[in-house]
Amino acid sequence: MEEREIRRKPDWLKIQVSGAGSFSQVKRIVDNQQLHTVCQSARCPNIGECWARRTATFMILGNVCSRNCGFCAVASGKPGPLDPDEPSRVAEAVEALGLRYAVVTSVTRDDLPDGGAAHFAETIRAIKKLQPKCAIEVLIPDFQGSPTALQTVLDAKPDLLNHNLETVSELYKRVRPQASYQRSLELLWRARKHKMRTKSGLMLGLGEKRNQVQRAMRDLRAVDCLILTLGQYLQPSKQHLPVDRYVLPEEFSRLRHDGYAMGFEYVAAAPLVRSSYHAEEQLHTKNSETKTSMEKTAQETQ
Repeated sequence: MEEREIRRKPDWLKIQVSGAGSFSQVKRIVDNQQLHTVCQSARCPNIGECWARRTATFMILGNVCSRNCGFCAVASGKPGPLDPDEPSRVAEAVEALGLRYAVVTSVTRDDLPDGGAAHFAETIRAIKKLQPKCAIEVLIPDFQGSPTALQTVLDAKPDLLNHNLETVSELYKRVRPQASYQRSLELLWRARKHKMRTKSGLMLGLGEKRNQVQRAMRDLRAVDCLILTLGQYLQPSKQHLPVDRYVLPEEFSRLRHDGYAMGFEYVAAAPLVRSSYHAEEQLHTKNSETKTSMEKTAQETQ
């Protein structure tokens, strides 16, 4: 596999690793329930802060992805069989953590007839049974464009449906060769047709141009996507796509203003913003220029 040099990070991307707060408790609960988190598998830079705040993003359907995107740290290959007890264990972890807002994502499972949609639905129902007041956000794959699979998830009534574009259409062949830009937009459109609140995100620094990012943002608004996250791509290893450039914090700020002008209800844009970072603060927000604690925190880490 080709190795690529990893660019040195600028000062605003230096991350303070902390084991304070509830970090060890979250790790123990996740380990005891034999669960996967995107925090660990995708090497999220915010794991120290989020786990210290007793939050985690659960990753279901195993920890091996059937796709091989050039940006993602999650292992790819031949996934194993589904674990029928996984939904109940996720629910037990949510209960143990006392979460009022849970985020559930997954690897992509093109090997399954429904892409894992029924497993998502079972997980949502299991959480609702143990923690009826817990709001649930699902960050789903594209299910290869299957309306039936999407409907299976929608029927379980999550509170927010997230599906990331990840990058601009011009870079899909290089960044997401097994995905489709239009297919992802259609998924978000179908979800909105069923009155589901929707969210999507983009990584910056892969070689996109600002006008291409703005076009992707307009495409998301055209399908009535309500919440947008923008963050800096960080190269997980020498085997992954290189960082083309580190986007300046003020550029993120300008794109945030662009997003509000386009009509997004909420835009989180900063170098260390990730799709589920402080996600609980995004569910009921409306279009406002008021900085939330999430945005303040993201800026303070720059």
